[in-house]
Amino acid sequence: MPDITADASRDPRGERSHGLRRFLQGLGPGLITGAADDDPSGISTYSQAGAAYGFGLLWTAVVTLPLMAAVQLMCARIGIVAECGLAGVLRRHYSRWLLWFACALLLVANTVNIGADLGGMAAAASLVTGVPSAWFVPLFAFLVLALLVLASYRTMTRVLKWMTSALFAYIVAAVLARPDWVSVLRGTVLPHVARVDGPYLLTFMAILGTTISPYLFFWQASQEAEQDRHVATMRRPVAGVSEVARRGVGRELAAARTDTLIGMCFSNLIMYFIILTTGATLYPAGQRTIQTAEDAARALRPLAGPGSAMLFTLGIVGTGLLGVPVLAGSAAYAVSEAAGWPSGMDETAWAAPQFYAVIAIGTIVGAALTIVGVNAMRMLFLSAVLNGLLAPPLIVIILVVCNDRAVMGEYRNGRVLNVVGGAAALLMGAAAVALIASLVG
Repeated sequence: MPDITADASRDPRGERSHGLRRFLQGLGPGLITGAADDDPSGISTYSQAGAAYGFGLLWTAVVTLPLMAAVQLMCARIGIVAECGLAGVLRRHYSRWLLWFACALLLVANTVNIGADLGGMAAAASLVTGVPSAWFVPLFAFLVLALLVLASYRTMTRVLKWMTSALFAYIVAAVLARPDWVSVLRGTVLPHVARVDGPYLLTFMAILGTTISPYLFFWQASQEAEQDRHVATMRRPVAGVSEVARRGVGRELAAARTDTLIGMCFSNLIMYFIILTTGATLYPAGQRTIQTAEDAARALRPLAGPGSAMLFTLGIVGTGLLGVPVLAGSAAYAVSEAAGWPSGMDETAWAAPQFYAVIAIGTIVGAALTIVGVNAMRMLFLSAVLNGLLAPPLIVIILVVCNDRAVMGEYRNGRVLNVVGGAAALLMGAAAVALIASLVG
């Protein structure tokens, strides 16, 4: 009788299991970027959109998906081909004013976003413990710094990748809320604009800003470049590559495309169901604004009942511990690459002191912003608006880099990426102009 254990590798089920495990392990910067996009600022913004307009803004999840995917894919391509982050490319190939202009936009947006996320996490924790939120801000800031300073790149990636599961609660809650699925379908495929006024434009700009965010541009390019130092691929210059090296680049780009598309689909799936959940629960109840963490937690009552506050807190804190490291890390990558300092998550604090100093300063300053007295939920929403206002010029810069032969060589953008990426810049630019006009008019 043959020994069926002698060659288990030939078992189709074993091969499928191994293939699935290898596929999941291959997901990295794209998945983390997509999950980080649903940080506390995103959750607050999408919740506010559903509470204020019901299912009327569900279509934004569909429209923004190809736009954000195109922008993040361009950033991934920069990291792989140029072998450095976006700021590093600007430092090597462009003027200093453009480099520091891009970094300045990022630092402003990230610092405000870090403060908003820490404040939102603290407000959620206070909801279930009764302890004043001011006590939780330094605690969460310390946890973030410990994760970024003490954890290795591989450990950090593994932790961040699986912390995204808390977001699936919104999918279940949306189904249990028993929405009118005809209205859901209508809101998904037919843009409904009841009145284009200041509040509507503010909400629309916040959705764009928390979906297509500046910090994700820098983070993914730098992470793709850093991940290449952990895979067995032949490094190569852009010009004069061998055929073997060219195939290696092609494989990396294909893997990054899959990783990025999965991450963006995950991000917008969660976005869609957060809007759907609050549109099916808070909007019919007449709660059109979200002022506190308790207001936002009510959307999860169809799933968790009395435990909705705890479930909401787990989601906010979990995604905050995912999003804040990305915010602080992306700023550190940008400044370090711009200044020519050593950088990288696998570098020790002794080997890259400036890199970790930027992380610490950004986190501490962001935490300090929470003492100004702005409502935590409001600050989360406004940070998304700020991201939306600052993103268009950065997308234009990314388009210029991705079409530069000196940087990208034969891997310059094709027509599709240029058209969709240009559409993202135009839409966000037009929305920013319309919002500013409505506020000053």
